[in-house]
Amino acid sequence: MKFKSKALTAMVMASVLALGLAGCGNSGSAPADSQQALKGTITSSGSSALLPLAKDAAAEFKKKHPDVSIVLNGGGSGTGLKQVSDGTVNIGNSDVPAESKLPKEKAAELVDHKVAIVTVAAVANKDVAKAVPNLTKQQLIDIFTGKVTNWKDVGGPDENVVLVTRPSTSGTRALFSEFALDKNQEASNKSLETDDSGALIQSIANTPGAIGYVALPYLLNNSSVAAISIDGVAPTLENSYNGSYKVWGFEHMYTKGQPDALQKAYLDFIMSEEYGKVLESKGYGVASKVKTEK
Repeated sequence: MKFKSKALTAMVMASVLALGLAGCGNSGSAPADSQQALKGTITSSGSSALLPLAKDAAAEFKKKHPDVSIVLNGGGSGTGLKQVSDGTVNIGNSDVPAESKLPKEKAAELVDHKVAIVTVAAVANKDVAKAVPNLTKQQLIDIFTGKVTNWKDVGGPDENVVLVTRPSTSGTRALFSEFALDKNQEASNKSLETDDSGALIQSIANTPGAIGYVALPYLLNNSSVAAISIDGVAPTLENSYNGSYKVWGFEHMYTKGQPDALQKAYLDFIMSEEYGKVLESKGYGVASKVKTEK
């Protein structure tokens, strides 16, 4: 009789324990493979240099998460930073740190996600570049500040220098000014000013004597203009990695505060080892490969 009583008690306790464990499992988060698919919209604007990468990453991310919509716009780093600060977009893309474009207190509200590096190259009309494939940094400064106005003064043809410039909101301009021009003030040419890198390349290709600068990804599979070496060093990813080419910077994606789950998933995807393999094929650099500090 005592044996039966003990057995019955053991069965009851086992049942209670099983129910308790089931209840604990239901109260926690669901296993990863049973979680609902990502849904929602991400809005992003800013750097034209980062736009090709953002577009490609968005397309690849959507293949994995078809219920996600990602709206992308350019407009320049300053525009992206202002809009993410104002709450107009979820992510502000920038070639430069936020504090260089925003008041200190506004920049402090943003969280920086360094997703890649970008190399910026001086590019010229092909007829000019054929005669002047390389410039010293001082020659480059003299050209972009308006001191040199004819290509013959730097060993080129007897042809006027035509600057194709970018607006003050441009992060590419900020990078080029700091690392190629030693922060000298760039001369302005309002008639040929644009922060659309595609339009800039077209203007240089179609204008004799023209010179400007563009992010390396825009030169992939594009032979309409030619890149200019600086002090004998070509603008390549490898030269940026090893520190011999100085005109590069980190590409930033800023959120106002910590990103929500959807935004974080997108940012994590861009910085993942899987997508890192794609970065270089698009002309961007993997941040972890940089051997020098900025």
